[in-house]
Amino acid sequence: MKRSIVFVAAPFLFFLVNVSASAETLIYHDIKTDASGKIVPWYGTGPSQAYDHDLRLLFTFWKNMRNCPNGVPMYMQHQVWKAKEEDPRGLGGDQISMAMSSWNLLYGYLGDASVRDNMIYMADYWISHGFSGKNDLWGSLPYPYNMALHSGEYDGDMKAGKGFLQPDKAASFAAELLVLYKITGEQKYLNTAVAIADTLASKVKPGDGDNSPWPFRVHAQTGEVHTVVKGGKTHVASYTTNYTGALLLFDGLIALKQPNAAKYGQARDMVGAWLKNYPLKTNKWGPFFEDVPTEAWSDTEINADTLAMYILEHPSWDPNWKQDAAAILDWSYKSFANHQWEKSGVIAINEQTAYRVPGNSHTSRHAAVELLYCEKTGNMELKDAAIRRLNWATYMVDADGKNRYPRDENWLTDGYGDYVRHYLRAMASFPELAPEDQNHLLRTSSVIQNISYGADAITYTKFDNVSAERFKLGAWAPKSVTGGKMQWDPNTKVLTIQAQEKKVRIAR
Repeated sequence: MKRSIVFVAAPFLFFLVNVSASAETLIYHDIKTDASGKIVPWYGTGPSQAYDHDLRLLFTFWKNMRNCPNGVPMYMQHQVWKAKEEDPRGLGGDQISMAMSSWNLLYGYLGDASVRDNMIYMADYWISHGFSGKNDLWGSLPYPYNMALHSGEYDGDMKAGKGFLQPDKAASFAAELLVLYKITGEQKYLNTAVAIADTLASKVKPGDGDNSPWPFRVHAQTGEVHTVVKGGKTHVASYTTNYTGALLLFDGLIALKQPNAAKYGQARDMVGAWLKNYPLKTNKWGPFFEDVPTEAWSDTEINADTLAMYILEHPSWDPNWKQDAAAILDWSYKSFANHQWEKSGVIAINEQTAYRVPGNSHTSRHAAVELLYCEKTGNMELKDAAIRRLNWATYMVDADGKNRYPRDENWLTDGYGDYVRHYLRAMASFPELAPEDQNHLLRTSSVIQNISYGADAITYTKFDNVSAERFKLGAWAPKSVTGGKMQWDPNTKVLTIQAQEKKVRIAR
């Protein structure tokens, strides 16, 4: 096979990029490799340029997405984007929460107020158009699906039908509302998160091998757990392990010393004990996705790897946190490794056991958690392979910002909310993946309320007085910090701030 070698200039580096004369096309782009034949991103000089480029494309595409016939943006009513026609399916189960999760990180990274504004819009719309009644058995929880496509209302579950909801998705939304409260100071977001937490805390159970602390699908008014009889077998939607959102929600409310903090602590401990006693031992990770029917059991990568992320970020959760996270990552890799592109030095990650196809979000998530593991443990064994997974997933992003699922369609979960955050988390773990010539916040232990990137200074305000921030400063070197203490590494261009005030100013 004949190859042409392209020398790509970058600050202080030269990359050898091999472009095959008969290159394989991966979704939108011909595969590019380095001198050793391993995949590199489709755009630019390498990850530090390519990842940033794609993130900007993706948010611009999302922000400018057309409205549906009723005037509501497509991403609020459809799980799949199509160029001309309207897809008949409604919202993805965790679509809004995922987007809010990504946009929170993206706002700190870019300082673009429209990112924060979009978070507010999505939260306000869901709160006002899709909650169960306060007096329902499972009251004050969001419905995950719009049964009538362009009704503008969320009122059920895609497979279980009208009146059913998913408690795990409610917990994820509440966790994001708690973040939004910290960003804006708006009490309604805290009140809504508290109402969700109160219902969940009142309904939590110890669980067992077949029943999680909350059912996967339950009717808000009757309390019926969705049940399907098929082929002489009874299938009950009583199990999922997607509880990272619930753990974060209870952690956050306890830290804020809310009135029901004791009940939240009891619920958190019960969920934590169940996760340790069951899925961490059995690897029965269970369902997540709204479009998989109750009778079609599926173990999912997302449930497993999001818990590994939580464990790595909260090592006090279990004395064996390193082993726990490693075991989860090992299980998900062995269960979902896709070797189709192995000749390009990359193993993609499949979505779930009921749909064994490689995913852009699942591959990038697994990679980001692997990099977090490397950072937290100091074991770099997984690092290079993880970065190649991120490189692979960039090929799903077209030059105009649409993002396609490799063997499927342009999903608004996998291509946006459940994609952007993984690249930003990867940059936070390894700042070398962030741009070499720009200034960006990569991580904070608090929540950013406002941030401004200027030619001579960066100013930001956060929720907590005391916090730690990590920046990559490629545009200029810092000379002083007001509101905290700084540690600057001119070789890596990484600035660490130990903040002691809510408002911090970094000056060049």
